Amino acid sequence: LKTLKNPRVWLDAATQIFFSLSLAFGGLIAFSSYNPPKNDCEKDAVTVAIVNSMTSLYASIPVFSVLGFKATTGYWDCLDRNIISIINEFDLPEESIIRQNYTAWISFLNSSYPEKIAGLKLKSCDLQEFLDQGVSGTGLAFIIFTQAIILMPGSQAWAILFFIMLFSLGLSSMFGNIEGVFTPLLELRIISKSIPKELLSGIICLICFLVALCFTLGSGSYWIDIFDSYAGSLPLLVIAFFEVIGVAYVYKIKRFSKDVKWMTGRKLNLYWQITWRFISPLLLLIVFVAFVTLQIQKPPSYAAWNPKYVCFPMKEDKVYPPWVLAICVLLAVLPCVFVPLVALFHLIKRMRRSKDPSFVPPEVFSCQGANS
Repeated sequence: LKTLKNPRVWLDAATQIFFSLSLAFGGLIAFSSYNPPKNDCEKDAVTVAIVNSMTSLYASIPVFSVLGFKATTGYWDCLDRNIISIINEFDLPEESIIRQNYTAWISFLNSSYPEKIAGLKLKSCDLQEFLDQGVSGTGLAFIIFTQAIILMPGSQAWAILFFIMLFSLGLSSMFGNIEGVFTPLLELRIISKSIPKELLSGIICLICFLVALCFTLGSGSYWIDIFDSYAGSLPLLVIAFFEVIGVAYVYKIKRFSKDVKWMTGRKLNLYWQITWRFISPLLLLIVFVAFVTLQIQKPPSYAAWNPKYVCFPMKEDKVYPPWVLAICVLLAVLPCVFVPLVALFHLIKRMRRSKDPSFVPPEVFSCQGANS
């Protein structure tokens, strides 16, 4: 219950949904622009959401199985190290203390030789603590999973399959991300359509490659955490919020419903109306406000690998230096600031056009077409 009250958990959950469904990235909009005008978009949206949810549930089975396996292995290793230390200290026969009778031996030795046991500085082996040490992101993929796979029977085969899966997953994700950049550049006529698409795709991939070189440095894991926390979560939340507001209250939900009815041939039910108008924007706003409040109360921090830390190999929690905080703010604000800037640009453009005597509003053409 305490975990569910943490806004960071809900932001991470929203980020996961945004990544898995490619929401607010522009990839879905780019792909949908290639559909025929009367495509059944409602059926496609429901199908994609169901398939994504089922895939996530299916993926959770091996993920939590591996995490449980890794925690159990770490717990037994902790016990084995304590057992070896006790046997060497008290010169006991080998296998006199085993995992099954470890607790009984500890109770006996603590009551009989408390000073010797205290001098050994035995580790506290708690399975729940090992389970709570589960990480996410790159730590899960490249540290926890790899450590667990090494201990599995036939580890070489599992390792090959695992990294082929990661490569395929990253490659398929890049298709949508590149398309989300590629299609607007052409359709907004920012770049001439005479440029070969293969060349443009290569240039975009090269720029992404050069930016991603910072992740290969010695501090690469910290940069990944920064980009994941501030460039890949909060901006997506803000962009998705403005997308919903733009469709439901600027473009108007009635006009959008008529468009969907024209495409699908069916009138949208009350569920979609309530979700688009109230539930979705309200949930996005609540998560956003809760996250900002949490960030204000506690300065942003990161988990650092420090061999001199008392609890090493546990990570030490450190506060970001000021220059890194500036980068975090920039990564969070820069993608979001284009929303009001573009809106202001179109507002000024429309005001200038309205002052032009030769300007005829689009509504006039639509009325003339209806009367004819």
